Order: sequence, then structure tokens, then C-alpha cells
Amino acid sequence: MPELEIREINKKVQDECVFAADLKREIAKVIVGQEELVERMLVALLANGHILIEGVPGLAKTLTVKTMADAISADFQRIQFTPDLLPADITGTQIYNQKDSCFSVRKGPLFTNLVLADEINRAPAKVQSALLEAMQERQITIGDSSHPLPPLFMVLATQNPIEQEGTYPLPEAQVDRFMLKLNITYPRKAEEKTILERMTMQTVPQVSNTTTPEQILAARKTVNSVYIDEKIKNYIVDLVFATRDPKASNLESLKDQIAFGASPRASIYLAQAAKAYAFINGRGYVTPEDIKAIGFDVLRHRIILSYEAEAENVTAETILKTIFETVEVP
Repeated sequence: MPELEIREINKKVQDECVFAADLKREIAKVIVGQEELVERMLVALLANGHILIEGVPGLAKTLTVKTMADAISADFQRIQFTPDLLPADITGTQIYNQKDSCFSVRKGPLFTNLVLADEINRAPAKVQSALLEAMQERQITIGDSSHPLPPLFMVLATQNPIEQEGTYPLPEAQVDRFMLKLNITYPRKAEEKTILERMTMQTVPQVSNTTTPEQILAARKTVNSVYIDEKIKNYIVDLVFATRDPKASNLESLKDQIAFGASPRASIYLAQAAKAYAFINGRGYVTPEDIKAIGFDVLRHRIILSYEAEAENVTAETILKTIFETVEVP
């Protein structure tokens, strides 16, 4: 790509990315800490992806998603997944109208902009497959007809890492559909004191609308035009291939620790997420640092560990750290 064209993209990104900083500032009025969660949500929103969040209860996951929805004037629905949930409970169903002697469609809570699928692994397989169609195809089938979802549609699913009784582990095919997987932890001591003070006030802080779904959709077009050099593309492919064939990437120590590596979807999502991350940081081009910053969140749920790795308490994080330290940076 000519240097002049890259400069033009860079200028366009700098002009358009201002709303991202405003949005983060607005959310910070309500949410204390969790900067990485907010930033990654914005990355997924701009890259048209979904997020799987793992963390103990009480870390403001619901409040963060609701606050972001308010700040971008988007519709929000929270669905509590339970073992007795039915697909129709989330997608909608056909209702028979006796007056007109015909069926009408009653749309479910998935027909919205931001969906918080709380404790997704508590729902049975049929419900998870209904959600999978919505995530992948951006449509929902009710009866014999398909209904498109809004252009701005993102699923943020949560998992509780502690209580696993009565859960249905997500199949690898579904986990692979999530662009990012985030592990969120407890706030620091100073942050927790601020949370305590803020949430025990008579009036809880409220956010103002700083942007709109239309502005997010327009920003996505700019994100798609962010420049990725051939060397960066090769770097992405090298990282993904290192998870599949560690020996060929001079990672002999990992060959018995990975049962299955990342799919080609990982390469696509890593490129898309890196573009969105560069956009948020005001750049019209992707750097190796962008790949490193977002790489763990894109790849951590796509590596299936071997029995040997699990027996030795090796984690995906450890493997990824070794890969990023070994694979040559352009």
C-alpha cells in the first residue's frame, strides 16, 4: 500500500477514534477499575466479535455491560442461563392468534444489541446451539423462517470458574466462536474502597450517551481499512502455526503439551482484533505490540491441552507466554 494512502488512513483513524476515549471516560464514572474489560469490550464491538468472560460472581460484569449499553444508546438484555431453559426462551416462538386464525412471531431477548448471557455453561446443549446460530449467522430461525438480528449485535457470555456442579461444559466449536476470552480478577484494595464509597452513596452515578450504534457501525468500516503489513500477517500466521506444530517453530518443549492448536478462525480474529486495538489507540496501522497486547485474549481458549500438560498443571497462559517469547517478531 502506498505511504500516502497509509497516512490518509492514519489521519482518518485519529479523527474518528476520539469517541472511544470519551466512551471509556464515561464508563469510568460508574465502573471502578476493569479498564482491560472495558477496552476489550470496545475491541470486540468494533471488530464485530463476541466475548467469553470468566470470573467469580460480584465483579460488576453485568453492570459494566449495562453501563456500556447506556453510553452508546444501545438496547441491552441479560439472560440468566439455567438447566431448565429452553431455546424458545431466548430466541422467541410462534404464538397462535385465535382471532386471526394464524401464527405470529414473538421475538425473544436475543433480538437486541448487547446480550449478557450469564453463566452460559448452565444451559443444556439445545439452548447453546440456538445461541450459536445467533452468534455465527447473525440470524434466528423461528418455525420455518429466519429473522435477521440488528446490525450491532454482540454476545458477552460469563462463566463461573468456581462452582461447576450442574454445568454443561461448552463444546470446543462454540468456544471457538468467541473472538476473545477474558479472565477477570478481584479489584485492588484502593479500587475496592472507591467501589464501596461510590456504590453506597444516595445517588449512584449515571452515564450520559456519548455515541450511538450508527457511529459504532461507521467506525467498523474505518477499522476494516486499518493497514496490516505483510510482515505482520506472517507474524500472526507464525503464532497460530506455533500452537499446531510447536516442533517446527523451535518449541520442542511444547510438543507434548498441546493436544490441538488454534483454528484458522484464530488468525482471522487476531487480525480483526488487532485492527480494532490499533484504532482505539489512534493508529491506522497494526504493530507487533498490538498483536502481543490482544494475542492472549484471542488464543487462550483455542489451545486444547494434552493430558500430560493438565497433569503437570501447565496452563494455556504459560504455553502462550513461551510462544510469544520464542516466535520471531518482525
